[in-house]
Amino acid sequence: MNTELFNPLRQKRSIKLVIIMFTLLIVGFFISLNVGRYSIPPMEVLQTLMGNGSKKQNIVLFDLRLPRMIIAVLMGMGLAVSGAVLQGISRNGLSDPGILGISSGAGLAVLLFVSFYPSNNMAPPFFMPFLALVGAGLTAILIYILSYKKGHGISPTRLLLTGIAVGAGLSAVSIILTLQLNPRNLEFVVTWQIGSLWGSNWKFVIALLPWIVILLPFVYWKSKILNMLNMHEQITGSLGVSIHRERLVLLAAAVGLAAASVAIGGGIGFVGLLGPHIARRLVGPQHQFMLPITAFVGALLVLTGDTIGRSLMEYTEIPAGVVISLLGGPYFIYLLMRTKG
Repeated sequence: MNTELFNPLRQKRSIKLVIIMFTLLIVGFFISLNVGRYSIPPMEVLQTLMGNGSKKQNIVLFDLRLPRMIIAVLMGMGLAVSGAVLQGISRNGLSDPGILGISSGAGLAVLLFVSFYPSNNMAPPFFMPFLALVGAGLTAILIYILSYKKGHGISPTRLLLTGIAVGAGLSAVSIILTLQLNPRNLEFVVTWQIGSLWGSNWKFVIALLPWIVILLPFVYWKSKILNMLNMHEQITGSLGVSIHRERLVLLAAAVGLAAASVAIGGGIGFVGLLGPHIARRLVGPQHQFMLPITAFVGALLVLTGDTIGRSLMEYTEIPAGVVISLLGGPYFIYLLMRTKG
């Protein structure tokens, strides 16, 4: 009850942080439009956005950079909120779509399709999220079944270890399949696996957008349920909440967000881990305040990682997944060291 007394204060802080995060995202978006192999001065970016740019500037901004940056923002939001949901339903701060193996399941489904797709090296844009959803969904069900213990429910530690084990197994299968691909498909798969935001055109933006637009508000609508799931199961049950049903519904939403994001943007890790942790430090653990900040943090992480990767070296790009992993890896070790038990 004490935390409820501070809701107005937390709400004001949350609104201020959302405004700050939105401002940072706009600034980051504008900076990202300027940098890359072909640098465009800020004033020329504004002129091009208003329809007064050269043919080359129009192609660079509207055909190459803008769709890629929008995908980075949408993917960052999807992965970060997916991580927040997984941490909420498992009561484990180390849960993440990548660490739990859900991203590996989505990746394996895409890889299987690429391995046997007869006429091209990639699946149609609108089909890939559904394809990844099947792989991620089956993986999540397997992890859930293996983690569940009758009479005890799901242990957070058991869930984490099971997810790591399942993810490792799926990654091993993916490596075996990758070794048997032809050079054309191999290039696509390697690009996808390291998280290079490969699907950078407007078709992929349209393919990803509905998943984010539908599932993010749904998860926010369930924010109070997530708060209840963080309590002891007996207390949650006494409040009339069907624990297992709500967990499955929220798990499905988290899997959908992660699968769609991974299918379009590639295997970027640690966003679902970093986003919720940073948001909790800023506004506390209540999900109605934490989830919007989590989405903005995730968007900033992926957009910043992609911008750095495109601008750090003159003649080549560092995939966004690599840049984010350089940040996420040490932070994950830090969290492991702080976690008790």
